[in-house]
Amino acid sequence: MLPLEDYLIVDFSQFLSGPSASLRLADMGARVIKIEKPVTGDICRTLYTSDLMMNKESSVFHTINRNKESFAIDFKDPKELKTLKKLLAKADVVMHNFRPGVMERIGLSYQDIIAINPKVVYAEISGYGATSELKDKPGQDLLLQSLTALTWLSGNKQDGPVSMGLSIIDMLAGAHLAQGILAALYRKTVKNIGALVQLSMLESAFDFQFETITTFFNDGEELPERTKSNNAHAYLGAPYGIYQTKDGYLALAMGAIPVLANLLNCDALNQFPENKFDLRDQIKAILANHLLTQETKFWLNILEPADIWCANVLNYEQLFAEEAFKVLDFIQEVKMEDGYTYQTTRCPIKIDGQIFKAERGSPKLGQDNERILQEISNI
Repeated sequence: MLPLEDYLIVDFSQFLSGPSASLRLADMGARVIKIEKPVTGDICRTLYTSDLMMNKESSVFHTINRNKESFAIDFKDPKELKTLKKLLAKADVVMHNFRPGVMERIGLSYQDIIAINPKVVYAEISGYGATSELKDKPGQDLLLQSLTALTWLSGNKQDGPVSMGLSIIDMLAGAHLAQGILAALYRKTVKNIGALVQLSMLESAFDFQFETITTFFNDGEELPERTKSNNAHAYLGAPYGIYQTKDGYLALAMGAIPVLANLLNCDALNQFPENKFDLRDQIKAILANHLLTQETKFWLNILEPADIWCANVLNYEQLFAEEAFKVLDFIQEVKMEDGYTYQTTRCPIKIDGQIFKAERGSPKLGQDNERILQEISNI
């Protein structure tokens, strides 16, 4: 039996943040019914992250909405709303990621839902919270990265602000919402009461930077400063960074500079008997020039036996050829109702050694309407 089997999640969310949360709950056994607009559905169906279309829809939609059902209904229509509320009355969780005020105007606010389902867990993600002066602005990942100073941590000193190469705030907010929902479901099981779970992408972005924000407030409010080259962490000294080699790249984490000088046979590093933070630019410049003289494997064969924290820097093609990746059995094939199959990642969580996989792919818009309407008619 899967951990969340018999739990019903009714999910109004779109894009990435909310759907990533319900995906994780679905992976662990919950039944997730995705509420979508007729005709257009979740805008993510046509939101392309590349020029790749899978079965005539966006690859990102297929990735984040597998193992769910689709119920297409115009909940702005009073008659349709009445039908939908019958489904919501039996849900364990109702979740959305609309801007503040949207669900209230429709008649699906927390107060509206607890009137028909007093013990429901009502969960919501907003961009900036309900009270922030930014609350009506779009909660888009790049904008959140920019507004929360995250872009000043990646790249090198002269690069200016650099965004991360993923929709990281969306994914973090989704993970946080899933955590909140699970905590509320536990309390519901123990105490038989519901909950209102709220978070904003803004707060998730701040939480993501707990280490650097704490350092800022307790270190004289000095702004984080990236190194001139090979930066990988604004608050860590040399050698922390990624370096080019003769045939690729090498990642170096923490390490004593005198030890590295000896192992790498780099005499120029011997002038730094102490690994002082304010010397990191000079140290990295010497390391960068020295590591260019040999291939990555050459350096790994020296550093790894000496227990220096280091790694090859792989691209996807190299990664997927590694035995260390293959043994994880991390790729699964899923199948849509019309027979279309595609490969994607599985849930990373294991419980009692069990890997959670599901063969069901993403749903076609409204594909489950008939069955869900039949269930509702029996309520």
